[in-house]
Amino acid sequence: MSARVTVVGGGVIALLTAVECVLDGHKVTVVDQGPIPHSRATSFDQHRILRALHPSDPQATAAALRAHRRWVELEELFLTRFYEQVGALTVLPPAAAAEAAAMLGNAGGSVRELTAAGLSDRYPHLRVDGGLGAVLEDEAGVLLAERVLAACVGWLKWQSGIDLIEHRAVTAVDGESGNVRLVDGRVLHGDAVLVAVGPWSRGLMPEGIAERLTLFRQSLLYCRVPRHQAQAWASTPAIPALGTKGGAWLIPPVAGTALKLTSATACRVVDELTDYATDPYWQRRLEKEFGDLLPGFGPAWVTAAKDAYYSSFSETGGPLVVALGGDAYAYAACGGTSFKFAPLIARSLADRLTGRIPSQIGLGALDGLPLDALAPQLAGR
Repeated sequence: MSARVTVVGGGVIALLTAVECVLDGHKVTVVDQGPIPHSRATSFDQHRILRALHPSDPQATAAALRAHRRWVELEELFLTRFYEQVGALTVLPPAAAAEAAAMLGNAGGSVRELTAAGLSDRYPHLRVDGGLGAVLEDEAGVLLAERVLAACVGWLKWQSGIDLIEHRAVTAVDGESGNVRLVDGRVLHGDAVLVAVGPWSRGLMPEGIAERLTLFRQSLLYCRVPRHQAQAWASTPAIPALGTKGGAWLIPPVAGTALKLTSATACRVVDELTDYATDPYWQRRLEKEFGDLLPGFGPAWVTAAKDAYYSSFSETGGPLVVALGGDAYAYAACGGTSFKFAPLIARSLADRLTGRIPSQIGLGALDGLPLDALAPQLAGR
């Protein structure tokens, strides 16, 4: 039976959940305080890393392989390309690299283990600690995030039973009645409601939940590589871990995008959302860190810098699903973790919203349940 589903949000979780509900034959209304997709959504950016390997976590690794396959299916559904399968390189100590390669191979992934010498020969434009090895996976790469969101909206606009309401902030959600009140006084009524709108939505969470979410601010650099290095960077995979103590990682320039650089050292806890400008202190800090990692790198490479925000459940450091009463739920996003697993999370949320039993997943009571614990079990379709 067809249900009426209201989705609050213009990011990847909201839009993919809307897609899944439409595919199931339900009527969907998507509403956001800005345009759809929203350029201030946590998931709005040039790119995100999609990699399967989660060292020492075979369940998450297997789930990420399912996510890879679903992203490929979504490209076919939307008739557009947004997934550049350039691979992913995770730099690790040799013993850990061997263990990780074996685990990924056992999960069905295509993987190669690289020695320190192999790393140096293959990627001379990276300065990696000589005692480290790496795992190179093929079924991985770069998701062009902005294109993903645009593809979702482009597909949704052609479907029957879909209504997109832009520039209307939501002021209240009543889960029991399925009512969603907009800033202009209009009330949307649905059989089910999903609130998936990023860090600023903490005010729509039940009392006591917002306090359990930690807000982070991350600084990022966007760079143009020198012309003489362009060929080397063109064959560089996404690198979710460069093997540094600071947690440096990068996304190579693909499909006309910039080289993106950042590090865990540039991520900090903040009290509230303010601006998105990068303080010169954080830019200089990142420039110094990557000056030690990329031969020839300097401030002249940097074409732009920006800050992004994401929230996480304080007790686990991951996403959170909260029951709002009735068939209404709120999803608190968690940066790249949510984006990578977004097709699986969206499928699970769509099943929950419309009364289907999620495949191979025992969600039980969703109240306060962290999705990072669920992600390894989420079944792709």
